[in-house]
Amino acid sequence: MTAAGDPGATALLTVEEARAAVLGAIRGATPAETVPLGAALGRVLATGIESGIDLPPWDNSAMDGYALRSGDTASATPDRPVALRVVGDVAAGAASAAGVDGGTCLRIATGARLPEHADAVVPVEDTFPADAAGDPIGPASRDATGPLPASIRLTAPVRAGGSVRRRGSDLRAGDRILAAGTRLGPAAIAVAAGVGVDRLDVHRPPIVGILATGDEVRAPGASLGDAGIPDANGPALTALVAEAGGEPRSLGIARDTLDDVRSRLCAGLGEAPDLVIVSGGVSVGPYDHVRTAFAELGTVDLWRVAVQPGKPFAFGTTRSAGPAGRPDRLAPVLLFGLPGNPVSTFITFELFVRPAIQALLGLQRRPRAVDRAVLLDEARTSKDRRAYLRVTADRDGDGRVTRDAEGRAQVRLARGPNGQGSHVLSALAAADALAIVPEGVETHPAGGPVDIWWLESA
Repeated sequence: MTAAGDPGATALLTVEEARAAVLGAIRGATPAETVPLGAALGRVLATGIESGIDLPPWDNSAMDGYALRSGDTASATPDRPVALRVVGDVAAGAASAAGVDGGTCLRIATGARLPEHADAVVPVEDTFPADAAGDPIGPASRDATGPLPASIRLTAPVRAGGSVRRRGSDLRAGDRILAAGTRLGPAAIAVAAGVGVDRLDVHRPPIVGILATGDEVRAPGASLGDAGIPDANGPALTALVAEAGGEPRSLGIARDTLDDVRSRLCAGLGEAPDLVIVSGGVSVGPYDHVRTAFAELGTVDLWRVAVQPGKPFAFGTTRSAGPAGRPDRLAPVLLFGLPGNPVSTFITFELFVRPAIQALLGLQRRPRAVDRAVLLDEARTSKDRRAYLRVTADRDGDGRVTRDAEGRAQVRLARGPNGQGSHVLSALAAADALAIVPEGVETHPAGGPVDIWWLESA
């Protein structure tokens, strides 16, 4: 395979140009698979769902009370109450064998099917039960758990349709309830179950290989020796990929040699047919071999983006060997080379890798929600790059974000000015949001406006 022209010789790409190049390399979403409803949480629909039934499927009671004919109650007043004879009970899940005739009613449970001829339900707490002699039973019996009273009295009219859920008032058979590209949360699961769907067609999660690099990098918990550092990027990327909806596969930690990087990538392509992320080794140092390995296996389509932190970001594509070693996979494998500093890894993942995973999942692309804020600290940034600063929000005594008269959140640099280095993990962990300082700004004044992205932890 051949490499693209030397991307290092070109000017820095904007964030938008780099993201467009990444998304332009994606041929479509991953294939669909059918899963039980109970396994669909967090998955993305490949096929839209239409309701096969009316919902509710029949008129039913919205309250515990008495089903009646509203016309029988039209003359009811506190001085001249109307009495209705109770002729039976209607439980939820059972249809009543009896209907409601003039001057009668049926006690009914919430959710029970409305009996024939009834057009309203009076809540039990609005009734006055009486015994067979017509004597009041008393307030203590004005609930739906006691013995069936012989009759009830009403002191006010009941409107037609009162406390009744009409057939199809939520959904009609044939209504589209969930569109393809919907990420299935609890509410979506509930509505699918509510119309009787028990299996869903969803996109297969993208399988993502994750490779850390560096002779100094050690697995968490391993001895550091004299010059080691724990691997933060591998676990962080594993969590980010899983959160985004992908299926992470660890490819281990590569030594700073082209042979080891290349061999681990080759092995990883068999395990991760959709996307591979490499952290570290993408800059211009003597031990940075990732771009060379990408070029040998496929192409390097871009390198270096006007972003701070995260400038040495690389992207390319290659082909998977396919099942059983057959080169029959049509879609390219996406290759991401992220900077080794952990904050840079996080930022470039959010800017470029997460949108790619969302596209592979079939999610509709939506601009990320931006909030307005005021950055209370002065911040110095690289003039030719868009900066993403880690910030914390001021909060009141109830934990709510403090906002000014214009509705802008009040934010400060996480861990102060010294917390903005691309290696400072503690500031990233403490941050509520990322403040975006555009290109062309070298010093952002204290009290100046900024756009922010809220982080999930906020």
